[in-house]
Amino acid sequence: MLVQLHQYKHEEVQFDDNRTTGESQTEDSVNPDAEDYFGKEMDEFDIETWATVEYDGDPIQRRSITIDGATAVSVPRESAEENDPDLPGETIQIRTAGGSESLEQATIVEVQEG
Repeated sequence: MLVQLHQYKHEEVQFDDNRTTGESQTEDSVNPDAEDYFGKEMDEFDIETWATVEYDGDPIQRRSITIDGATAVSVPRESAEENDPDLPGETIQIRTAGGSESLEQATIVEVQEG
């Protein structure tokens, strides 16, 4: 099975001389154009990328996760107390032939039988 998820976390605040306390970061100010910064496009790197998105009027970070070879997807009831109510998502458990992984603050985007 192919599983695509979104995982969320609070925006990591980075202060510099050009910002005031309480001023929201935008992806443009935090993430300059990759080619200008690194000399390559981001698609050429194998890295984890978080994007800044709006949720309930506040900036949060989201990343896309794709897991190939999943055998089961579940949402355990016991994990409800671990989840942050200020973020979307819940704990999602993905089982593969090699074991299982739990992702907190995640939402299912798509599941395909392959």
